[in-house]
Amino acid sequence: MASKRRALVTGASAGIGEAFARELAKRGHDLVLTARRADRLEKLATELRDSYGVEAIVAPLDLARTDGPEALVAALDAQGLTIDVLINNAGYGVTGYFEEQPWTAHAAFIQVLMTAPTELAWRLLPGMKARGYGRIVNVASLAGHVPGSAGHTLYAASKAYMIKFSQSLALEGKGTGVHATAVCPGFTYSEFHDVTGSRELVSKMPSYLWMDAATVARQGLDAVDSGTAVYVNGWVNRVIKALFKLLPDGVALAMVERQGRRFRAGPRGH
Repeated sequence: MASKRRALVTGASAGIGEAFARELAKRGHDLVLTARRADRLEKLATELRDSYGVEAIVAPLDLARTDGPEALVAALDAQGLTIDVLINNAGYGVTGYFEEQPWTAHAAFIQVLMTAPTELAWRLLPGMKARGYGRIVNVASLAGHVPGSAGHTLYAASKAYMIKFSQSLALEGKGTGVHATAVCPGFTYSEFHDVTGSRELVSKMPSYLWMDAATVARQGLDAVDSGTAVYVNGWVNRVIKALFKLLPDGVALAMVERQGRRFRAGPRGH
């Protein structure tokens, strides 16, 4: 019998990453789960093994380490573990005005949200192409489609990067069996807003703006399987994206500025 596909999920200990792990296990994929919180990963891995009969390997890692992606892939290679599906989900938010945070905070953010996912794709892509099958899902955001806001200086920029990166990967993968997709959710129920301290504020948002992480993961995997390079989750978010695309830059920026004043909060998240 052919061996199962194996997926690597970053930021798998909670939220959208955990939801991707669950959906992949439900679809019969073996898993490598990575995040900083080993206890949560172990609990999730045990649950997925018991519920779906898949292999679930825990690989605790802080992707803020500049040698993290190389070390992770080397460890997988040493065990003879190939990766067919890469879910680049790990991320968080750094709030406050740009100059108010130390450079180390920004450098770590760039490493986790941009450099590490790019390097993981670079290291795993050759094997995927050689085997004639691969899926790369980069968890971006609706924020990557609208102007950046004050107080979250690098967040939208990092998500816009992941969208463009995914589009290029998708084009380069044509005819090879490798698909790449940027999944772009809007407000999603997860720990992100608890850690950034914005839960009370965002809870005032209308319910129709929110999605659950399980739906985001399911739609994301369907999108990458179908060869969709960029997928915006939810009709409301698609309308918002289309609206901002039509608006003059100055008007769009003014709208984001006005809305952004409502959301100001603490440090690290997602």
